Amino acid sequence: MASIFSRGGDSSKAEMSFVDHLEALRWHIIRCVIVILVLAVVIFLNIQWVFDNVIAGPINPDFVSYKALCDFSHWAHLGEALCLPPVKVEMQTTTFGGQFLSSFTIAFVGGFMLAFPYIFWEFWRFVRPALRDKELKSTRFAIFWVSFFFFTGAAFGYFILGPFTFNFLASFNISNVNLMIARPTLSDYLDNLTNIILGCGIAFELPVLAFVLTKIGLVTPSFLRRTRKYAIIVILVVAALITPSPDFVSQTLVFIPLFTLYEIGVLVSARVYKEEQQKEKEEWS
Repeated sequence: MASIFSRGGDSSKAEMSFVDHLEALRWHIIRCVIVILVLAVVIFLNIQWVFDNVIAGPINPDFVSYKALCDFSHWAHLGEALCLPPVKVEMQTTTFGGQFLSSFTIAFVGGFMLAFPYIFWEFWRFVRPALRDKELKSTRFAIFWVSFFFFTGAAFGYFILGPFTFNFLASFNISNVNLMIARPTLSDYLDNLTNIILGCGIAFELPVLAFVLTKIGLVTPSFLRRTRKYAIIVILVVAALITPSPDFVSQTLVFIPLFTLYEIGVLVSARVYKEEQQKEKEEWS
């Protein structure tokens, strides 16, 4: 079967068969898995330090975000609006192997996040032969920008959204009646933390998505401007899904940066669209 890819758009090079592409994809995946496993092993060997200083950070009374947010609140003349009372959460495991299995979860999720730039680089190496030389020129620094927005989103989820979420959930009371409060499980905490960090990391890829969709002609800046009101609704839904806590403050904290990223995406789309229009004029002239 003839390949749909030709390396760099150069027809002088032999085209790969469909089976050859599957073989190439298999090796890209294998290399990604190896890198994730190596990083996961490193994390697992240092799991106590990682848990105490990284995983348990948002529920640690000495977490840097608590003081930073309060200082910012005073600087912005917001009073105590962003001053969160540090929480002390005592967790439990309900199975003998709960902590051991959670260590694997931490190691593999952490390994995936640390390996994200390499994973995208391998994906880029697989896709690159299908692109023409002109398309390659417009995708410079793609790995940098994709990684930058992913880690920026992950940092936002970890340092900003995480403390608000766990602070709200730990202090929320449904009634003044004296109810017995069970300790949250370790796996429940890890699920919430993972959803927050990965959810924000993926959501922060909006400008990159706008660039790609405009480049391939699926969207235009005028379309993004017309659909802004619908985008606001979608962003609100995404904010509700990312934030485990239903409080207004946490969802607003997610909505504001996501809407800002949408507007950045509109600007990126406008620039890309203008460049594409200019290229078409040059080709027809």
